[in-house]
Formats: sequence, C-alpha cells, structure tokens
Amino acid sequence: MTVTDIAPHERISDRHDLELLETLKAARGSLREQIAHKIVGQAEIVENLLAAVLAGGHALLIGVPGLAKTLLLQTLSEALALQFSRIQFTPDLMPSDITGTELLEEEQGTGKRIFAFVKGPVFGNIVLADEINRAPPKTQAALLQAMQEHSVTVASKTYALPEPFFVLATQNPIENEGTYSLPEAQLDRFMFELRLGYPSRDEEELIVTSTTGSTEGVVKPVLSGPQLQELQRLVRRLPAAPTIVRYAVDLVRSTRPSDPTSSADVRKYVSFGAGPRASQYLILGAKARAAMDGRAAPDIADIKSVALSVLRHRLVLNFQAEAEGVTVEKLVKLGS
Repeated sequence: MTVTDIAPHERISDRHDLELLETLKAARGSLREQIAHKIVGQAEIVENLLAAVLAGGHALLIGVPGLAKTLLLQTLSEALALQFSRIQFTPDLMPSDITGTELLEEEQGTGKRIFAFVKGPVFGNIVLADEINRAPPKTQAALLQAMQEHSVTVASKTYALPEPFFVLATQNPIENEGTYSLPEAQLDRFMFELRLGYPSRDEEELIVTSTTGSTEGVVKPVLSGPQLQELQRLVRRLPAAPTIVRYAVDLVRSTRPSDPTSSADVRKYVSFGAGPRASQYLILGAKARAAMDGRAAPDIADIKSVALSVLRHRLVLNFQAEAEGVTVEKLVKLGS
C-alpha cells in the first residue's frame, strides 16, 4: 500500500499537519532517549506504550516482579510532563478509594454543613493501576467508566477526568492466590496487552551498575499535555486506505470460530474471538506507529506490528488449547 491508494481529499497535506508529523518524529527519538536515562532496554515496550498514548488508549503490562514496570510508567509520565497517579490495588481497596468520595464539611463564613467531593487518585493524566488483579471485581469495575468515558460518577454527580487521560495497569503473572481475573469487558478496554520479558545479560549488568551507584538518571520533559493532545488529534486525522481497513477487519474476523474465514486451528482452539473494538485499535495503533515514523498514512506492516498486542488479551482459548500448549501468540502468528 502506498499513499496513492488514498483519495487525494483524504491525504494529509496541510502544512501544519506535516510539521506536526516532523515534530512527532523528532519527539519520539527524544522520548526514547529520556526514558533510557532510567530504563534499560525494553525498546519495543516503550514504542508500544507511546503508540497507545498517542492513540488515546490504555495499556496492560504483564511481567514478573523486578522488571521496572512501575518505574517505566512513572518515567513516561515525567517525559510527557503529565500528572502521574499511582493506585496500589489490594484486596481491601474500595471503589471510593479510587474515584473519591463526598465528605461532610462546614462551609467557611456561613457555618452551614455541605457535602464536598474529594477527588480520588484516578484524577490524574497517567494513572498506574498497580497489580490491578489484586482488587475484587467491584473495585476493578470502578475503573470501567473512567477508562471508557473519561469521567466518574459519585453520588449521582458526574465528574470529568483531566485530559489527556490514560490507565496503565500492571499484573504479576506468577501469583494466583489472592487475585481476581479481570472480566472480559474490562480487558477489552485495554488497547494493548504488553508482556515484559527478562533483560539480556548485558542489559542486566547495566541495570545493576546504574541502580547501585550514587548517580540517578534525570528525565527532562519532551512534550506538554496540550502538545500531546494536538498530536493525538493528528493521529486520528491520518487516513487509512480501504485496503488497510479491510486487512484489519479480516484479521480480527479470522479470530472468531464461527466466521467462515477462520482457520482450522482457530475453530479447534478458540472459544471466543476478538470483537469490533480490536479492529478499531488495530487501525489506531497502526496510525500511531506511522505518525511516530513521520509517515502520513499507515500500511500493513504497521497493522502487523501492533496485532499481537491488540489481540493477545481478546482471544479466549478453550481447554484443548491449554492441554496442548497452544497460545494466542501461535494463533496470531498463523493468522497474520
């Protein structure tokens, strides 16, 4: 696919938009450089996090303890000059501990007693939901409205969250006791599921050296909140050619066992495939990756670069897949 596949009136040609693309391309390099002051390696994870932020999506990070998941997200917020808020999920965490609550206070001057809303930690730009699966379902559900509508409702009043707004959640994959699996409805609201692996030997030596000395990395802001919002709008304005949209939809539909285009492996191992939101996120993720490269339109390679992150948590495998060791990664690789 080339830019000529897109109708002339749909192409990005405005001088300001082209300048924004160049700004984003330069900012991408600067962001990676700043994040590298505190984070060693994880280049692909950083790329996908940036893509999720530019697309206005949320991300779920899964990795064993000690891989700097929390530090990565905090460093990202520093590089973007956004308000960072951390919520440590625990079994006794209540919904009001996240959203906030109304307290009875005495009004100065009049002495009247009034209810005043005290904002919870969800009122931030980047909200880290640390170990999100440790809280019970009713508390997890408190994030659903925030993630989807960028607002929370308390005592019949709706409060808008600050923009830009992202939920970046973490999970520990090796502990199952005292945890609650996220419902499919909430998983579907995460644009990406990202898996953090162990660092290479050289990276691990560098991590140990840099974190056990007296020098601490300093992260300088690269973009401001208003700049980021402008770049988000730019990403959405990038046109996607009909062939690209068709490829994304075909890929998602091929994950559904009931669809005639699905493979024998999908029909054998998958109980439920991905829904339409996956198609939307494939296109948004592809647009973000293209914009980060300074390109005015996404191509099929961009779709493939985000496909696994978008589909990984949206396919529900059956018992036979578990028994035979078939993973979503294998199925997506076969399908893409």
